[in-house]
Amino acid sequence: MNPRRPAALALAAAALTLTGCTATGTNPSVATTASSAPGRAMVEVDEHADRTTVDVAAGTTVTLTLHSTYWSAPTSSAPDVLAPNGTPTTAPSPSCRPGGGCGTVTASFTARAPGTARLTATRTSCGEALNCPPEQRGYEVTVKVAG
Repeated sequence: MNPRRPAALALAAAALTLTGCTATGTNPSVATTASSAPGRAMVEVDEHADRTTVDVAAGTTVTLTLHSTYWSAPTSSAPDVLAPNGTPTTAPSPSCRPGGGCGTVTASFTARAPGTARLTATRTSCGEALNCPPEQRGYEVTVKVAG
């Protein structure tokens, strides 16, 4: 057996595993769309919005999608301001090997009243048998709701 082959395979596996643990950027990934209900807006955020603030109006639906099934279900620090819409969903990618963490965790919230709420999620694993460094273990986006 070629002595370089196990090292090359280990390196390739590590590279694939780390793709789910990229550092978050400072530029928020926020999409705003109008829904079918008059006066209702929808804001979508993902891991690129980590450590940012999003301003929304009361009545807006905020959907948070994190692109790894290693994330916990996102929660709101102030449900009276930003209330969850049902149960968060986890959708594994059909082509992912068991334990790979491929897929999404999605939660939807409705801005109910003026105020500030934080959406948070945590993870300890950034890949199969790969612990996350401290700066990649938490997700937080601040949502300011205007009346």
